[in-house]
Amino acid sequence: MAVDGAEVPAFESIDSHDELIDWSRAYAREARREWLLDVRLDLVEWTVSTRARRRAAAVKRPQLPDATVGEPINWDDVPDSDGRPLPCTVALTWDAFAEFSRSEWASTLRHELLHVEQFQRFGTTDHGAAFRRRAQEIETDMHCRSFATPEWLFRCGDCGRAVARRYRDCQFVAEYEQYRSECCWAPLTMSHPES
Repeated sequence: MAVDGAEVPAFESIDSHDELIDWSRAYAREARREWLLDVRLDLVEWTVSTRARRRAAAVKRPQLPDATVGEPINWDDVPDSDGRPLPCTVALTWDAFAEFSRSEWASTLRHELLHVEQFQRFGTTDHGAAFRRRAQEIETDMHCRSFATPEWLFRCGDCGRAVARRYRDCQFVAEYEQYRSECCWAPLTMSHPES
């Protein structure tokens, strides 16, 4: 796939949010053609997040009541849509981009384009069976690898298996002693992983 062109920076030389958006938009256009993704990119906005720690990217969309994956939505019946799908936003995570290879980033974008495809067709999206089948068709992953070090790591007190990660302080962190692992039903231990 020839994304890197005169008007688009080479993936390896991206050093700004605008360049990341430009490259990702260009890749989305190519992926739409190569993988036959049924998406209207003119209805997709792009942003970059510097706060996200657990997701490499996300599709932010309006929540439509009664929308169900598998049941095509009639956009004419949706207020403010003028018969077209409502706009959605692909939020890219800068830290994930900085850690991922070109192929990992491309896979991440295809995953998000599947969410856009589902939203534009059904008015909602999920990671259900239809999404998994389609993800296989376009050779993308269901999950991205971890790219950030969590503030807290929780392990099973018996077998040592990592059972939870937390990136921000929350009730679980404050009360982790009240929880047990699913693997051995043992108390949890907490540590602070090194960056």
